[in-house]
Amino acid sequence: MWGYKRFYRRSLLETSDFLKNDCLVLNCTVGVVKNRIETPKNIQFHVPSSDMGRCFKELLSLGIGCDITFEVGDEKVRAHKWILAARSPVFKAQFFGPIGKPDLRRVVVEDVEPVVFKAMVNFIYADELPSIHELAGSVSMWTSTVVVQHLLAAADRYGLDRLRILCEAKLCDELTPETVATTLALAEQHHCAELKTACLKFAAVRENLGVEQKCEAACHCKHRGRVRLSGTRQNDLLDPLDSDGPSF
Repeated sequence: MWGYKRFYRRSLLETSDFLKNDCLVLNCTVGVVKNRIETPKNIQFHVPSSDMGRCFKELLSLGIGCDITFEVGDEKVRAHKWILAARSPVFKAQFFGPIGKPDLRRVVVEDVEPVVFKAMVNFIYADELPSIHELAGSVSMWTSTVVVQHLLAAADRYGLDRLRILCEAKLCDELTPETVATTLALAEQHHCAELKTACLKFAAVRENLGVEQKCEAACHCKHRGRVRLSGTRQNDLLDPLDSDGPSF
């Protein structure tokens, strides 16, 4: 039972010296009962970094539980529909949307090169840019910049905003006189404002471009929006849509 076990009679209280001017002052002592265990405050715990990306990437590389196969050119890429759907709104609609096909087992992918599609799937699982040289192989004619340019286009196509921004940043760091024109065209085509600004600033520096390359970049700016991404050619990222468009 809580409280004091003995009570003060009212008649005695009213005639006692404790009651002054019809007021009673009480002095209370409050005790707090603790019902939890106190732990030392000076102990530090080392929390390891998240290895979720590594675990998912291992799941992909081992092919455990894969339920979808993508046929990309001459190669086949196996994956998990629920992981793809969780990361890409396009895959989510394709497999689990109102008109999606959850029982789909095979998908033919067009206009995307195998190395680019594999790089995109690796990013979906690991949430980081994969090693381009590891995916393309040592004998591949693909350069890192060309793969990243195509990867940016694929990221935009499948709604992978983080991947698109990572590609923008990498392309910005790898700008050269040989790649600035195609990167500028790509940035304009996929509405990458910051990358486009970086290309224009790069081209504005006299030491970066020769006269012929400056004319080429200026020609592109006059014919904006008249190029398309090539899904079949490796050496040329962009093909002109008409004879008046720029030729890189």
